[in-house]
Amino acid sequence: MESLHWQEESFFSRNQRVIPIYQAFKQQVSSQYPEVSFYVQKTQITFTNRHVFACVSFLRVKRKSELPDPYLIITLGMPAMIHTDRPVVITEPYPGRWTTHVVIGSLDDLDEEFYSWVDQAYHFAMDK
Repeated sequence: MESLHWQEESFFSRNQRVIPIYQAFKQQVSSQYPEVSFYVQKTQITFTNRHVFACVSFLRVKRKSELPDPYLIITLGMPAMIHTDRPVVITEPYPGRWTTHVVIGSLDDLDEEFYSWVDQAYHFAMDK
């Protein structure tokens, strides 16, 4: 795995056990979509093409006791609602745009189904 940028290291300073999950996600996204850029903010890491399509954060979407340890929240901007139990929060902040928060607690959660959602979010952001 490639090393983290100093801003990413700072972002994960309190949650270092989740770094392998983040690195696997970032590596898959970067290899699948080489033109993607990302930037680190105080509360999230944002992945963009023409527009934002995914964010990594520690957003508290459930009670702490209900979240795995460690965990990441990956938020995807989707063109339609996902009909499955995996997303913990789904909202429609604008007509036809669904914000979908998925809890990722292990590398096993980064599966084919999850990456199909990432692909939908990526193409949705490109076509907006």
